[in-house]
Order: sequence, then C-alpha cells, then structure tokens
Amino acid sequence: MVNVERIKKDIETMAEFTSTPGEGVTRLSFSDDDRKAREYIKEEMNKAGLKVYEDAAGTVFGRREGSKKRGKKAIPIMIGSHFDSVPHGGAFDGTAGVVAALEIARVLNEEGIVTEHPVEFVAFIEEEGSRFGSGLYGSRAIKGDVSVEQLKAAVDDKGISMYEAMKSFGLDSAKIGEAKREQGSIAAFIELHIEQGPILEHEGIDIGIVDSIVGISEYEVEIIGSPDHAGTTPMDLRHDALVEAADLIIYVNELAKTAGEGTVGTVGKIRVEPGAANVVPGRVTFTVDIRSGEQETMDEIWNKIREGIEALKEKGFDANYSNRLYVLPVKLDEDIKKFIEDGTQKLGYSYKRMASGAGHDAMVMASIAPTAMVFVPSKNGKSHCPEEWTDYEDLAKGIEVVFETLLSVDKK
Repeated sequence: MVNVERIKKDIETMAEFTSTPGEGVTRLSFSDDDRKAREYIKEEMNKAGLKVYEDAAGTVFGRREGSKKRGKKAIPIMIGSHFDSVPHGGAFDGTAGVVAALEIARVLNEEGIVTEHPVEFVAFIEEEGSRFGSGLYGSRAIKGDVSVEQLKAAVDDKGISMYEAMKSFGLDSAKIGEAKREQGSIAAFIELHIEQGPILEHEGIDIGIVDSIVGISEYEVEIIGSPDHAGTTPMDLRHDALVEAADLIIYVNELAKTAGEGTVGTVGKIRVEPGAANVVPGRVTFTVDIRSGEQETMDEIWNKIREGIEALKEKGFDANYSNRLYVLPVKLDEDIKKFIEDGTQKLGYSYKRMASGAGHDAMVMASIAPTAMVFVPSKNGKSHCPEEWTDYEDLAKGIEVVFETLLSVDKK
C-alpha cells in the first residue's frame, strides 16, 4: 500500500530545495527555494489527479472530490503540514506531513477508494516564522487571524515586509482575507509530524497520538540606550542597552525554570546595534518565546518580563515591545484520537498518548475544525538541525495510520 521508495524520493527531493546545501535545509517563505518546493508539490499533486490551487496566503492545496453520497454540501477532510524550514534545519520537520499527504492521495487512487467527503491535501507556508517572525501564518490565515496591516508590519532581516514579499512572489497581498475558512467548513484536520523529541525512540514506540499542544506567546523587545565611545565613556555614565538586555534574558530563563511543569522560555534571536567592538551598544532587539500547557503561566511570565522592561524607562532607557504570536494551549479531538488508536491497533503498531511541546499548524486548525496529530520517532530526538532524521519505515507506519484514520473519519 504505502510505498517507502516514493516517500524517500519525496523527502530527498524536497531537501534539495535549500539555500544551504550540505549544511541542512534552509527554505524560507517566498524565496526561490520555496518556489521550487511548491512546484514539486504541485507536480506530484497533479500526478495524483488532484485539483491544485493556492489560497490568498500562498498555501498550496490539492483537492480530491468525494462521492455524491453526502451531496453538494459535503465539507472536506484536510490532511497535511508545512514545507518551510528554520535556517539550517532538517529534511523532515513539516515536510514529512506534506509527503504523507501526497502518498495518501496516491494510495487512494491506486486502491480505487472514493471517499464520501472531499479530501484536501495541504502544504502550509511560514509555519516556523523564520523569515518574518510570524509563525503559523498559513493556518492563521485560514482562521482569519492575518490582516493586511500585520503583513506590512512583519519584516525580514533585509527590511522586506511580508506584504511586499508576497506581491513580488505573485500573490495579491491585499486579498489575504480571502484565505479565511468559516467555522464548520472543514470536517477534520489531521497532521502527521516528526516528534522532534526523544521519547518515542527511547521507549521503542511506533506512533505518538498527540493529546494536547502547548500554548505559545512570542514577543519582540527593543531596548534603546546610548551608542557611546567604548574608550572614553566611564562605566557609571553608560546607557548600555546590551547589559540591560542580558539581565532580561537571564530573567526569562529563571522565570521558566521556576514555573516548571514543562514551561519553557527562550531568547533565540538578538540584534545588537551599531555592532562595533569599540562602541557601547545603543540598541538591542531580541525575541522572547514562552511556551506552556497553561495559559495563566504563559501570561504570568510575560507580565513579569514586561514589568522589567517598563522599569528600564526609569533608568533613562527607551523600551518597546510587541506581540508577534499568541496561541492558546489546545486539547485535540477525542473522537479522532480514538480513530487513530483503532487504526494503530489494526496495523499492529505500538503507540502512546503524549503532549507536544512544539507548536504546529494543528493548534490553530483546532479552533475551527476537529483536529488530531500523529507523531513518528525522531532519531536521538534531534530536530531543527541538519542531523534531524526519521527512518523511512517509521514514517511509512505513521502514514499508514493517518490513512486508516482518514477512512474512519470519512465514515463518521
């Protein structure tokens, strides 16, 4: 049924669409590598007999019509994941779920199966937020949470806004609102993903059934001091923005550790200006990423950080902050999780229920449709790095489980 060689070809071909060959996969949204990857996805969708289109956000869809049994009002089941990457990432993050969608479309054709619902196979973009700092973009656009103003405000390292990048790529940025799907217009969303952690491999388990996904709050903080001469400015007269930023960064780490219970806080990106060895840093911009299974904990940590930022103004600094992403923790659909369990047992694979500490498009889709996720093992728990790996046989098992789940959801 599921063809391991086709899966391998898809993964390895997609990995070639990178701006850092030999140093992991770097495929940023609305880049040349993005275009090559989406053309490959479209080509494979066409081969599988799907009706291929892009929505106003640039997400790629392949639609397979269902039988007439449910009539013209039949709403689609959606399967897929994202195909952008972090800088110097791996070949499987997101892509594995897109490849799963392609393979399931092929198998449906080969087995001559006609589903009652239409099925839409989806490849989201900008899930990582690596280029514009605006993660979960494709799914948020489907939810209706992306505006023209947000597109203009999201800017990459070269000063290009997402609005401009989309226009250059051939998309009409002003029509972003047309990507929205109404609540109840999608029957279910199922996403396969690599675990990105060591649990499944360590315990020798084939399949992870995701119970819940942590919430994510992400901010950009700017501290403005004074860019003075490093040799002539006394220490007690300096307004060193980097020193103050360093204290806040340590504070993020301490707050997350104190919260415990799986809560994490990360400062993963920092820019120092003017960035010269002999100049006191005058401006520092950095990100704050807070994740927790409890919204209250997420908010409490940020409020304490915000108080620290505001206190800098009393010391003569200017300080600004903005929220870049805020997604609540979510519980995934119990009915679909039970279908996944049934399918896994039918196939004779081992499984466990587990939480996801990483964010996924599924966490947004869960707000507009019944949603579930399937995890497959990650070698040594590695992800977001060139060493990221999942054995193709393990990936095939996950795809088989999603295929069985699709058939069960279709008959529901």
